[in-house]
Amino acid sequence: MATYKKRGYKPKTDKEKVEAIEDNSTTAGVFNTLDESASKTEEWVANNQKYIFGAVAFVAILILGVLGYNKFIAEPKQQEAMNEMFKAQQYFDQAVNGAEKDSLFTMALNGGEGKFGMLDIIEEYGGTPAANMANYYAGMSYLNLKDYPNAVKHLGEFSSDDMMLNAISRGAIGDAFVQLNQPDDALEYYEKAISASTNDFTTPLYLLKAGKLALSLNNNGKALKFLERIKNEFSKSTEAANIDVLIGKAQAQL
Repeated sequence: MATYKKRGYKPKTDKEKVEAIEDNSTTAGVFNTLDESASKTEEWVANNQKYIFGAVAFVAILILGVLGYNKFIAEPKQQEAMNEMFKAQQYFDQAVNGAEKDSLFTMALNGGEGKFGMLDIIEEYGGTPAANMANYYAGMSYLNLKDYPNAVKHLGEFSSDDMMLNAISRGAIGDAFVQLNQPDDALEYYEKAISASTNDFTTPLYLLKAGKLALSLNNNGKALKFLERIKNEFSKSTEAANIDVLIGKAQAQL
């Protein structure tokens, strides 16, 4: 067994001499192994350097490409899309808040005064956040125009990290499915709207819609769960005004 030797120490016995030779031999073997490994690595690098440099260059180009795309293509394209969408958004806001709703919703979809509508934004600027938002406006416009299949289509293509907006869009799909006489699908989307956000505006609204729809489907246990949640959590909401009557109806049919 090798032991620590002080500096200047010379082996005296034959046994110590043998140990010293073994230690030196072991150390030399380790360095020889390291030298061999280093030589093999250097040889491999030398033989494959064009592939290594190619891989490094590819990664560098990929990173620069993503940065360049975001800076010089995606960002300007998004800004251009938002500028183009401004007039269509005005039409939509006017339709929601004023008269001549049908014609304004139609102009929000198709454009007017030489400006793009929401459908143009979706087609010309696909993949941008503006196009995503245009799907929301288009879906809500179609819903108001009673074009329910297209409402479902465009609202289904919309996604948002905003919990309120996500809840409203899911709930609107539920409304469209009700009009299409697809109550099971409608109930599914009302439940998605309920799950998307808990707040005093959308949550009791879609709980009530889900509760009434579940009652019509004779799913009274699920209806009772929705209705009791309104009573327990949103007692001050307008949806809670006649909630005891609906709860009683659900309980009577269990």
